[in-house]
Amino acid sequence: MDIAPLSIDGAWEITPRLHGDPRGLFTEWYRFDLLAEAVGHPLDLRQGNLSVSAAGVVRGIHFADVPPGQAKYVTCTRGAVLDVIADIRVGSPTFGQWQGVRLDEDTRKAVYIAEGLGHGFCALTDDATLTYLCSATYNPGHEHGVYPLDAELGIDWPAEVPHLSERDEKSPSLAEARDSGLLPDYAACTGYTQSLRAGR
Repeated sequence: MDIAPLSIDGAWEITPRLHGDPRGLFTEWYRFDLLAEAVGHPLDLRQGNLSVSAAGVVRGIHFADVPPGQAKYVTCTRGAVLDVIADIRVGSPTFGQWQGVRLDEDTRKAVYIAEGLGHGFCALTDDATLTYLCSATYNPGHEHGVYPLDAELGIDWPAEVPHLSERDEKSPSLAEARDSGLLPDYAACTGYTQSLRAGR
């Protein structure tokens, strides 16, 4: 597989090798050793999630307090989504920027998203099924969101009328989250990553 960094520090795109013939297809969609080599430390798997969405559903932008945060390894096992990584780390050189990667059942691509980054996606098909591995279990008191349609973020969601959950609809704007001290600090996030690389 090919693991390439995205333009936002802490995010990678993973392109697996697909082995197909008339019987079907085989691929390694996750490799512990290759990911650890690329990102500089192993992904400590604590939880696996599966999300099914109708076309036009937007979920996110979600993030968790750092430390420990929640790193994610995300792939689409059915249909297609636009997966979005947003840099919401205060002090980051790419703060407020976002990058989208199409994940689908044809390419079997994945993304790795480090602790402190915001994550969301838009379902491009009905029954779009996202599978993701997480470095921490769900902790509702330490998980937050930023309004995904916030003009400051300016995410170009590919949905004529995005369908949001009540929680995401009520999430603060990027400016509100920043002013209230809710957003992760870039220096704290990079320091935490360095501690993982050092094995602490």
